[in-house]
Amino acid sequence: MSYVGPDFDPPQPRRSPLRRPLVVTAAALVPGALAGWLVWQATGSGGDAGGSGSAAAGASSTAGSPDNGSARTSTPSGSDSGSHSRKTASTGSGDDDKVPSPSASGSSSGPAASGPLTGKVVVIDPGHNPGNFQHTTEINRKVNIGTNFKECDTTGTSTNSGYSEADFTLDVARRARKILEEQGATVKFTQDGNRAWGPCVDERARIGNEADADAVVSVHADGSGAGNRGFHVILPGAVNDGGADTRPIVAPSRDLGERVAGRFVRNTGSAPSNYVGGGTGLVTRKDLGGLNLSTVPKVFIECGNMRDSKDAALLTSGAWRQKAAQGISEGISGFLRK
Repeated sequence: MSYVGPDFDPPQPRRSPLRRPLVVTAAALVPGALAGWLVWQATGSGGDAGGSGSAAAGASSTAGSPDNGSARTSTPSGSDSGSHSRKTASTGSGDDDKVPSPSASGSSSGPAASGPLTGKVVVIDPGHNPGNFQHTTEINRKVNIGTNFKECDTTGTSTNSGYSEADFTLDVARRARKILEEQGATVKFTQDGNRAWGPCVDERARIGNEADADAVVSVHADGSGAGNRGFHVILPGAVNDGGADTRPIVAPSRDLGERVAGRFVRNTGSAPSNYVGGGTGLVTRKDLGGLNLSTVPKVFIECGNMRDSKDAALLTSGAWRQKAAQGISEGISGFLRK
């Protein structure tokens, strides 16, 4: 989620001298991240039920970035997440096995199947929009995010070969929608490639609020420096200022985020970020309009770093994107079925 702009100064990442491989046993975990990992293991191994508990304080990090994404150094992606610099995201293609949009409107799903998630409403927010780079005037205008004003949206980032974050987020979101609908959930999108640009971050939050969603997940990919690898989930911090009041959703959003992170690890095999979150894969932020303005449980997920060649190889793989969608969907399902 590559954001740029005067109000998005990403926090400087704390780089770990060692990049440890992901393993299932706690013995191989970075000591400082042990508490967070144990929570994930408990959440993941317990199936869709099971309590998430609350992650240790070390599991979340404000990273000092303003309020748009991951620590931009971490470069959270998205209009609400951001990379260091606004990039013109070209629409290169990853694989040719993308999941097509099932509807012309693309804003909401069709009749949901009967299943364990029947009656549940999920909003998926595919970060950015493939057309944003052609509408810089519109996306650069400032909108009120409760605590201050920020850019409406950004172009997002892309891999060095030109596969855009906006294309990536739509593909993963569509795959996740299919999985969730098969379980009976009603799934709505903030955009499905069916509009010229946007929506702005305040509208993205409003879509989830007006849908009275049981869970909202904003899908992104980061645009940090080469060598920075792994995923991280961004949780809303406690904000009560202006028109923003996240206090009621902080706890349930953390629960949702921990479950998504745990299932993402299980399905993709990806390790938590080695540049933000202290090895936990969890980062707390107060500078993102999409989180600040939400009144329902919501998290962002930066699925990997598009600017790192190894992560990019995963993000451009249709098979891997299916695993990412499965992990995100299972995390949402576990949260809704607890």
